Amino acid sequence: MLSGNGCRLSAVPSVPGRGGAPWICCGKVPLITFEGVEGCGKSTQLRLAGRRIRDGGLSVIETREPGGTRIGEQIREILMDAAHTHLDPVSEWLLYEADRRQHVREVLAPGVAAGAFVLCDRYADATEAYQQEGRGVDRAGVALVDGIARDGLMPDLTLLYDLEPEEGLARAYRRDGRAGRFEAADIGFHRRVREAYLAIARREPDRVVVVPAGGSVEDVAALTWVPIAERFLG
Repeated sequence: MLSGNGCRLSAVPSVPGRGGAPWICCGKVPLITFEGVEGCGKSTQLRLAGRRIRDGGLSVIETREPGGTRIGEQIREILMDAAHTHLDPVSEWLLYEADRRQHVREVLAPGVAAGAFVLCDRYADATEAYQQEGRGVDRAGVALVDGIARDGLMPDLTLLYDLEPEEGLARAYRRDGRAGRFEAADIGFHRRVREAYLAIARREPDRVVVVPAGGSVEDVAALTWVPIAERFLG
């Protein structure tokens, strides 16, 4: 069921998780973010993970950045419009931060407080990878403004779907039939994004799990499930 702000919400169903019994969440119900280069398959994996958690009897919120709120979806239209080739990198970054602030206030923080599994397609790591390292926006500025936008909210787990940028771009083109605003950027940009993501994973290995994304949807889903089950489900 989609809420009015574009998030996918689910009521607690009666489908058992395993052995006829529902999943039990071990400790804090998490915020899990899904990250990676264009065409890495993260959105598909988020939906599959959400379905599996939901089928085990737990409440799930599936959401995305940019987007996830009514205001955020309008910001998303600006950011994803391939015609906006003249959008300044700093303007792009600030639009992402405005989207994030609204998202945190309306969806993410309330969802975590309500005890739902919150699954988010992109979050703060994407800003570091795409706008800071990919576009060259000032690092100190990103750290300051993103900290305000997040209001202290960080993921409990980040799944980073790692894929060669060339393969990801080819997948994205097959999916959409065209190059979007980000896909149209030069390959050097996409390589910087990937390296930035991997640098984040090296810096925060307890939070960020790198998932090889070159396999089949089913194989990647199996890899996705391991850290979720090990850390949060009993």
